[in-house]
Amino acid sequence: MANPSALHTLIDLASKDSDEAATRLGEAIRAAEETEKKLNLLVGYRDEYAARFQSNQATGISAVEYRNFQVFIGKLDTAIASQQAVVQNAKNRIENERRKWQECEKKRMSYDTLATRAESARQLKENKREQKQMDEYASRSAMFKR
Repeated sequence: MANPSALHTLIDLASKDSDEAATRLGEAIRAAEETEKKLNLLVGYRDEYAARFQSNQATGISAVEYRNFQVFIGKLDTAIASQQAVVQNAKNRIENERRKWQECEKKRMSYDTLATRAESARQLKENKREQKQMDEYASRSAMFKR
């Protein structure tokens, strides 16, 4: 079995790695939420602008206003498409960080299992040693009583 001290060191290191991975995962989740908020703002602004254009169009608009609307909506659509890519990248980062955290947790749990097994083996060995001492003591006591 591995040295208990070395095993505890490995557990401590794995726990630290797992904690750091969990922190990175949390940061990735917060960043993704922010990117989605920005996307929702852009989409909302586009919808609002399009609705305002529709109401203005009912009263009549000039060709220049129509052209300005088309250009601005095009820019909003481009910004929305870019933000959608940013959101997707953020979601991918979350999945990568989650996978890394799970790997760290798996490693930490493996070390915990090894430590538990080592402790069980040590305890079994200690119990056998104590039983042997008790048997020797009983045997000596029986010899002295004769």
